[in-house]
Amino acid sequence: MTSSTKTVLLDPPILVTNQPVSILMVDDDPRFRQGLRTLLTFYNTIGTEKFSLVGEAATAEQALHLVQTQRPMLILLDLEMPSGDGIEVLKQLSEAAYGSKVLVLSAHYEDEWVFRAMQAGANGYLYKHCLSSQLSDAIDTILRGQVYLSTETLTSFFRLFRFYAGRSLEVARKFKLTQREQEVLHWLVQGASNEEIASHLYITVATVKAHLTAIFQKLSVTSRTQAIIKALKLGLIT
Repeated sequence: MTSSTKTVLLDPPILVTNQPVSILMVDDDPRFRQGLRTLLTFYNTIGTEKFSLVGEAATAEQALHLVQTQRPMLILLDLEMPSGDGIEVLKQLSEAAYGSKVLVLSAHYEDEWVFRAMQAGANGYLYKHCLSSQLSDAIDTILRGQVYLSTETLTSFFRLFRFYAGRSLEVARKFKLTQREQEVLHWLVQGASNEEIASHLYITVATVKAHLTAIFQKLSVTSRTQAIIKALKLGLIT
C-alpha cells in the first residue's frame, strides 16, 4: 500500500557523480537480503540512479567492519540484531559511518521504535511491508539530504514526541523549574562543563553556577551527578 510522505531537510545532500551509490545491507535474514538485492537490481535497470552493493552484514560487528572498510554512501539497516539492541547498533553506525546515511528497514510498527531510531541518528524509517512501494522514494529522499518518514511513521514519531515533551513540561512545572534552568539542566545532562554551558546559552559562568544552585535545591540533590540521575529518572530530559 502506497502512502504520501513528508520530508524534512536534515543533512547536506550527497553530491551527484557518475559513480553508483554505494550501499551496505545490514540484516540477519538471508532471504530478506536476497529480496533487497533483487529490488536494487531492478532499480538499476529502470532508473537513472545506479546502485552498487558493497557489502552485506548479518551482525553488528560485521556491519561496523564493513562501514570502516567500504565507507558506503547509504546503509540499509534492520533493527533486529542477533548480537544486541538494534538501536545501539544504529548509534554506533551513525558515529562511525564517515558521512553515510542510514535508512532503517523494520518490521516494528510501534511508536517507540520509530522515535528511538530517529533519535539515534537514522535518516529515515521504512516499514518492511512497504519496501517494494516506498524504497526507491526513500533512498532518493535521503540522498537529497532530507529525512524520509511515511505518513504512518511520521505520525508515530510526533505522537511520542508530543508525549515526551508534555511529560517533561509537566514535571518541570511540578518542580517549578524556569525555562533557563531547564536549558542549563539539558546541557548538564549532555556532560557539558560550566564554561561550555555558559557558551551554549550566552551567559556568564557565574550565572550558570547560580542556576545550578537553584536546580539542586529544587530537585533536592547536592551534586551534578545526582541532578543528572534524577532528571533522567523523572523524565525531565528525554
